[in-house]
Amino acid sequence: MPSGSRCPDCGSSELVEDSHYSQSQLVCCDCGCVVTEGVLTTTFSDEGNLREVTYSRSTGENEQVSRSQQRDLRRVRDLCRILKLPPTFEDTAVSYYQKAYKLSGIRAARLQKKEVLVGCCVLITCRQHNWPLTMGTICTLLYADLDMFSGTYMQIVKLLGLDVPSLCLADLVKSYCSSFKLFQANPSMPAKYVEDKDKMLSRTLQLVELANETWLVTGRHPLPIITAATFLAWQSLRPSGRLTCSLAQFCKLANVDLPYPAASRLQELLAVLLRMASQLAWLQVLKLDKRTVVKHIGDLLQHRHMLVRMAFRDGPSEVETHKQEQRGQAQREEAGDGTCDLPKRKRPASPAPLLPPCMLKPPKRTHPPPPVSVVTGDENISDSEIEQYLRTPQEVRDFERAQAAGQGATSVLPH
Repeated sequence: MPSGSRCPDCGSSELVEDSHYSQSQLVCCDCGCVVTEGVLTTTFSDEGNLREVTYSRSTGENEQVSRSQQRDLRRVRDLCRILKLPPTFEDTAVSYYQKAYKLSGIRAARLQKKEVLVGCCVLITCRQHNWPLTMGTICTLLYADLDMFSGTYMQIVKLLGLDVPSLCLADLVKSYCSSFKLFQANPSMPAKYVEDKDKMLSRTLQLVELANETWLVTGRHPLPIITAATFLAWQSLRPSGRLTCSLAQFCKLANVDLPYPAASRLQELLAVLLRMASQLAWLQVLKLDKRTVVKHIGDLLQHRHMLVRMAFRDGPSEVETHKQEQRGQAQREEAGDGTCDLPKRKRPASPAPLLPPCMLKPPKRTHPPPPVSVVTGDENISDSEIEQYLRTPQEVRDFERAQAAGQGATSVLPH
């Protein structure tokens, strides 16, 4: 018994050492109070410095990791290694998962949401380091639902207060186009369909930038428009042997999935190219359509900025300028009618407004039908409502007499 030690409860000095499993404890013989706990050495630094740590303050008591958390942490590391991310990305993704797992809303969530959380932490890490990785790629690797993934992603970013920059469109185009199996000849790929990677990537970037300038990218998923731009770039480089290939056949040749809205994005991009082609003098006589305009994509992209300004009007200042030009042209035509008889030329079409497609073709709003009220005449009418139906003084007096007679009859009735 150590000298001078007493029990804090009863004050007895009868203290003995009792070995409880592998821990020695100091116990009072009179009341059974455990005065001191056994000691454990739990960390490497403590072992190196030969310092003892009580069990209540050790990592084994306060930092236990559940099996599900251990499994998900391994999945975070495995996903980073599959994507060949740097080791610093792996450590950052693991730390984000540990922070998110401590949140009450995540810890009590369903198992599917916890599995999606693995991909969200990896995607946040890649976005912060400007690493080109899409949400669809993560969902494909995890077999996860895209809607659940996007909702969980936004929730984690908000709860952790993270600053996640948007993905650079050019980097996304480069990484996505690199997955196309069109750059090396193989037995299943005809020679006329093989294309140089650098040429195709350069033209695809120009088409995506054109789509971005004409509001085809804003507020939309980027992969469908990139798929459509890649298809047009591939066709325009060798149009003679590739115009007969459809978008679905192209995706099958490239061994990539065809996004559902890609066909709509393709038609919108072709409409923009046709509008631009109508401003070039040497293309106006060819009467191009959506099929033949692909042959002249190189010329259109070379003069892209000027043609976009000519084909579309952008902003209120240009609209006012266009109206003033129309007024001045009308005045000149009126003044010229009295001087000489010149053949009247057809007025050129005014440029279309450069607006997002959702504003040019807004979706139809569904108006709910008004509730149908059926009046049968048997509805109960309160006394306050009866007064507004009485028209003449005689009706008012008759109603008062009937009301008084009703009250007198109820008072005469025996109880």
